[in-house]
Amino acid sequence: MTTTAERPIPAPPPPPVDAGPPRRVVREPLPRRIVQALSHGPVNVVLIVIALVWLLPTAGLFVSSLRSARDNADSGWWTAITDWRTLSLENYRTILDNERIVEALQNTVLITVPATVGVVAVAALAAYAFAWIDFRGRDWFFIAVVALLVVPLQVALIPVASLYGDLGIYGDLSGVVLFHIAFGLPFAIFLLRNFFAGIPRELLEAARIDGAGEFKVFRMVVLPIGLPAIASLAIFQFLWTWNDLLVGLVFASDVNAPITVAIRNQTRQFGSNIDIIAPAAFLSMIVPLLVFFAFQRYFVQGLLAGSER
Repeated sequence: MTTTAERPIPAPPPPPVDAGPPRRVVREPLPRRIVQALSHGPVNVVLIVIALVWLLPTAGLFVSSLRSARDNADSGWWTAITDWRTLSLENYRTILDNERIVEALQNTVLITVPATVGVVAVAALAAYAFAWIDFRGRDWFFIAVVALLVVPLQVALIPVASLYGDLGIYGDLSGVVLFHIAFGLPFAIFLLRNFFAGIPRELLEAARIDGAGEFKVFRMVVLPIGLPAIASLAIFQFLWTWNDLLVGLVFASDVNAPITVAIRNQTRQFGSNIDIIAPAAFLSMIVPLLVFFAFQRYFVQGLLAGSER
């Protein structure tokens, strides 16, 4: 005689939960909404006015760059709003045919990119050492770095120019790059060190327990966490170097002059020749703007990172 296992009786489904009647969205009374809109209105108006005033010179420069020299001499740029037929790209064609301006743009890229990469790379390594590596005199070295922040750039122009002359690099692009790196490092180290010091120690200790060395801890733990601050620093350094006039004017020769020096030389040679100065200045402005808007997400994250930790 065989026995068969009885099949378990399935449990009945749970009764449906009565969600009740749908909730009614209560809207605030119209007078209260009007008061709230009016309370924020003045702030928004003030911000819009500030933005317009801030952008007005850029808009004027752009419109002037599209007008001929005769039109710019006869009337202001705002008159082009009612007569768009006077605008053309002829000034930009002339600028791009100017070998000196094109070479200056290339020189600016050759100065800005290595200076930015050099500052970010050296500062990140030094900041990690000051934040997480114990060595003798660490705090005193960091205080010395912070003290360099108060040294004016103009103080070092003549001594460094004399040193460059002895080394044979005065007038060369390498001298301009080294000067930007030297004076960009104190602020960069100070910024990144304070950011790296806020990283939880447990993350670094866990990586060291797993057998990671200091460089691997820096590369695998610190760099990913510190990417927003590093990106913010890179944007600042790029803008400072790209827009610099004084260092390029002192240390770069005419052949290696950046765009700011080239625009200044055009002003000296052609006087009030706005049809050359305006498009060259706008071309000099558009590259930093593109860099900023391309990396603004990291820039905002870097600004907010200190408050989020």
